Amino acid sequence: MAQKNMKSLQVATAGEALIDLIRNEDGRFEPCIGGAVYNLTRALARQGVETLYLNPLSRDRFGRELAAALQDDGVHLAMPTPVQQVTSLAVVSVGPQGHPDYAFYREGVADRAITAAQMTDACAQSTSLSLVCTGALALSPDDADLYLPWLASQRKAGRTIVIDANLRPSVMPDLALYRRHVMLALQYADVIKVSDEDLEYLDLPGANATQRAVHLLGKSRANLVALTRGGAGASLLTRDGQIFHAQETERVNVLDTVGAGDCFLAGLVTTLLENNLGGSWGAASVPEAQAKNLLSHAIASASLCVMRRGCVPPSRQEVKARIQMSPCQFSVAQASSPAC
Repeated sequence: MAQKNMKSLQVATAGEALIDLIRNEDGRFEPCIGGAVYNLTRALARQGVETLYLNPLSRDRFGRELAAALQDDGVHLAMPTPVQQVTSLAVVSVGPQGHPDYAFYREGVADRAITAAQMTDACAQSTSLSLVCTGALALSPDDADLYLPWLASQRKAGRTIVIDANLRPSVMPDLALYRRHVMLALQYADVIKVSDEDLEYLDLPGANATQRAVHLLGKSRANLVALTRGGAGASLLTRDGQIFHAQETERVNVLDTVGAGDCFLAGLVTTLLENNLGGSWGAASVPEAQAKNLLSHAIASASLCVMRRGCVPPSRQEVKARIQMSPCQFSVAQASSPAC
């Protein structure tokens, strides 16, 4: 990474970069660049965040395409020299409601050809780096020796840690081990992003998604949980016990939901940075206006994504225009008891 790029870095991301082979209605597969952390990285950069991607990319054709898209969006590569290992693949079938189903091919692949020490060293080169993000396939127990030491180093460095649970239970052979490892990784997070489906996969107690999210918050050290609910909007739950919910008032024309959660998180993180809200936000009572601002930008970012084929992250200008065109309904509640 060139010295001139280090001064302005705000966020570092760590996790998978792969090719989504999306099955079309005629049975043919269309290759699209993707991966949850890769999508998040591009989405952050498109919204104006100076972002560093930590994992290496392959020198094969797919790897070159992944690298080119990152660089076109202004992402800085911590590992700019391509590696011999091949690019990860995900075979994606999209159901009638636009929800994707994945099968992953991840052995001997480029984005896993790195060490915790390399990622830690890359982050240490920037004095302006304030926040790191990971999640999804990085939470596989097979990669514990890579991501857990790196997360520990980032907590020690005082950076805000954001983790997207984004579970993939269908490709994990030992579901009980996977759940335990995800919960272990989430102990490093200041901010947890989770979907209602993720909470069911984690098998947490509670009669509904909100109760499960409150339980998750209580079992972690995080101060904020961002809960996505698909067409029903999204919620923010704070350690202080506040629960904020928002939903767009107009119906969204969903083409598919690939990358929706990644774009949601990018909108959330970008707004946290814009307002200088660190990892302690949510530990004490927070202003409703700030929560509404966070949710509005996150939901608008996700809505723009689902209107497009594959994951095509919006710009910050598009997000702000969406908020003006389709404002959210907003509500506030209080948990029966704050997380402790």
